[in-house]
Amino acid sequence: MAKKVYTKEEWEKKLKEVKIDRKNINELIMNYLIVEGYKDAAEKFQKESGTNPGIDLESIKERMAIRLAIQSGNIEGGIEKVNDLNPEILETNPDLIFHLKQQHLIELIREGDIDKALKFAQEKLAPQGEANSNFLEDLEKTMSLLAFEDHTKSPVSSLLDHSQRQKTASEVNAAILILQSQEKEPKLTTLLKLLQWAQQQASLKATFPQLTTSGRFQNNTSGPSPSTPSSSTAAPPSPSASSSSSFVVNPVSPAFY
Repeated sequence: MAKKVYTKEEWEKKLKEVKIDRKNINELIMNYLIVEGYKDAAEKFQKESGTNPGIDLESIKERMAIRLAIQSGNIEGGIEKVNDLNPEILETNPDLIFHLKQQHLIELIREGDIDKALKFAQEKLAPQGEANSNFLEDLEKTMSLLAFEDHTKSPVSSLLDHSQRQKTASEVNAAILILQSQEKEPKLTTLLKLLQWAQQQASLKATFPQLTTSGRFQNNTSGPSPSTPSSSTAAPPSPSASSSSSFVVNPVSPAFY
């Protein structure tokens, strides 16, 4: 049976028929701002939309200070702030403390302090690597940056990207939220994962312009991609499922509001 084919105009018309409560959208946005630690943006959005954040926004301050320290490369400062907030966060999470130490090693390599980087790797990271093969693999990958005088030429040069700091900061943020019995991932991120899954399932029966994570249409003229589940009964992603895609909402974009 041939697939039903929708033009962009036809599909947009069908989407416009779906009624969404603005209050629900505002709550999704507020949830994203709170989970990600954007206190100032959350306060501004509360005033402009009248959305109740459900928590004291002042409580975001400490998480935000930790995130900013890590994203700026001040890993030792970030660790100190985490311990000031609650030492249990790191004491109960060996993966997290390793990744923070790994990020500190990356910062030492970025600064060109090779002697200090080698000493830090040997004293602080090697013992964990000996006890955990995954840690050892990550340590070897990080140390391979030193094989290139120009670190940007290394096959693992992405470790020096700002996105690596962001990844580490997000891991810390999630650990704090879990210990505080809060959601570790914004509801918006989960919905975007579900959108991808739903579009993959729908593309088995129809051809239509698919929405990308940036909110733009991408024509699906060749059917499902090789990664699309072959069965329409494939399970949707769970809220905690990891995804290879990164969903990022820019809270300072005028379009965000």
